[in-house]
Amino acid sequence: MAEQRWGSSLESNQAAGSRLELLLFQLEGRQLYGINIFKVQEVIPYQPLTRLAGAHPLVKGIATLRGITMPIMDLSLAVGGPPLSQPEQGYIIITEYNRSVHGFLIRRVDRIMNTQWDRVQPPPRATGRHAFVTAVTLLENREIVEILDVEKVLDQVVHASTVVSEAYSEGVQPGAYKVLVVDDSSVARNQIRASLAQLGVDCTTVTDGRNALELIERLQSEGVDVAREYLMIISDIEMPEMDGYQLTTHVREDPRLKDLYILLHSSISGVFNMDMVQRTGADKFIQKYHPDDLAQAVHDRIRHVEGND
Repeated sequence: MAEQRWGSSLESNQAAGSRLELLLFQLEGRQLYGINIFKVQEVIPYQPLTRLAGAHPLVKGIATLRGITMPIMDLSLAVGGPPLSQPEQGYIIITEYNRSVHGFLIRRVDRIMNTQWDRVQPPPRATGRHAFVTAVTLLENREIVEILDVEKVLDQVVHASTVVSEAYSEGVQPGAYKVLVVDDSSVARNQIRASLAQLGVDCTTVTDGRNALELIERLQSEGVDVAREYLMIISDIEMPEMDGYQLTTHVREDPRLKDLYILLHSSISGVFNMDMVQRTGADKFIQKYHPDDLAQAVHDRIRHVEGND
């Protein structure tokens, strides 16, 4: 299989908001796995790796590809399976997550799958390898595709810092503000909660846009002014059942929520996000994950709210 590049021609398809394109592949066994093609830079045949003494067991070595030196991880082992046998007969998926580039050893690439987020469902009970599955969907033949939580995979090797600078951790009365965090990744939810706790900001967390919308509707039925209850929504973009763009669109259709501030947060690095923020009516987009970026966005919102009181 010749090396392939992905993602650059797909930008126009993202305008629908709920569109999802997955790169499907196999590890050891017949199970199909998927990751969002926007996070894939390219797929190449196995390359010789430089072993590193004392490296994490998941890291099989490093390689310099396209001028970038990156760790190469055994994805089968990382998700709780057996080590990839005869990796030299497999492939490397080069991905960009959370502002850094990583390579994953796989057995083979299967195809590109076109679907929509509302056809993606939450995963089964998070045990064993399912702990690294963030969502599932079906092919036309009813074959199950497991969408991997790559942020959780990476967190085993590189723990993202959640420490915010001292300048952001002062001046906010603890408990005075609360945000609604919407993210299907447990790692991302915990990162956001840990960072905002240093600011004295409380978090309500839900796992996808549909659950967020149900929470908002329940609070409204109880007479709660959601725009005053929550300083802001911090929402991931890629989520099963209802993505961040769809959630934003639904919120903006309700006049009672016209003042509810929405920050979209994604590990996908792409200019297209800025266009979709404007189209759907979100207020801001920041790329995952740097705690000071998040802290600054929250502080800016607090200053605006307090300046208008």
